[in-house]
Amino acid sequence: MTTLSATDFAAELALVEHYWTPRVIGRVNDQYVKVARLLGELVWHSHENEDEMFLVVSGRLRIQLRGSDEVVLEPGQFYTVPRGVPHNPVADDVVEIVLIETVTTAHTGDVTVAGTVPIDQQLGAFS
Repeated sequence: MTTLSATDFAAELALVEHYWTPRVIGRVNDQYVKVARLLGELVWHSHENEDEMFLVVSGRLRIQLRGSDEVVLEPGQFYTVPRGVPHNPVADDVVEIVLIETVTTAHTGDVTVAGTVPIDQQLGAFS
């Protein structure tokens, strides 16, 4: 018999130890559900073949978009960055988010920096 249980975003976010380090907490078809805590800014990057959804749980997230205004998200709001659009997430104070991304989505897309987290490290206990 399979034990059914719900996933608690707050409990999963409490397990995140480092900023900008997504943690996979679920999977829906070919999409990972991830949580992350953010502070500062990541890096300008894009995902050539995948959209990326940011849902703010707490805090205020700014997503800078190259060539246009930025999107500002408050708790309970989400924004989907379309594939191929250069963007840079910025958290002036601590922000907690849920990400929904295709399983093929690289953390920093077309850019690799010291803070890039490979998917095997994002999977943690979920794998």
